[in-house]
Amino acid sequence: QVQLVESGGGLAQAGGSLRLSCAASERTLSTYSMGWFRQAPGKEREFVGFVSRSGSYTNYADSVKGRFTISRDNAENTVYLQMNSLKPEDTAVYYCAATTYFSSNYYRDYHYWGQGTQVTVSS
Repeated sequence: QVQLVESGGGLAQAGGSLRLSCAASERTLSTYSMGWFRQAPGKEREFVGFVSRSGSYTNYADSVKGRFTISRDNAENTVYLQMNSLKPEDTAVYYCAATTYFSSNYYRDYHYWGQGTQVTVSS
């Protein structure tokens, strides 16, 4: 079973940047495609973006396209979410997740989840 641990969350001002990391317990992270999701209070879990096993393919929700970038370092068993031009509506708990699907923006397709990290963006 893959254990995922997110870090890097915190408080940022609107227009600022944060970089989230997702570290995996196994050296087989490269066998999983990785997604980032977020959930704000009172709202459903929302797809943010996805990176393929090799890192060559990414896909993003329209709400973050052009502002967020997902990358991965399989040698370090880590996936990153670089968030720029942050907006107050980006405030949420952010989760990384692993899937054996090549590509999915549906949270039920993901098998392993981290505990989440809080991101708060002030206006």
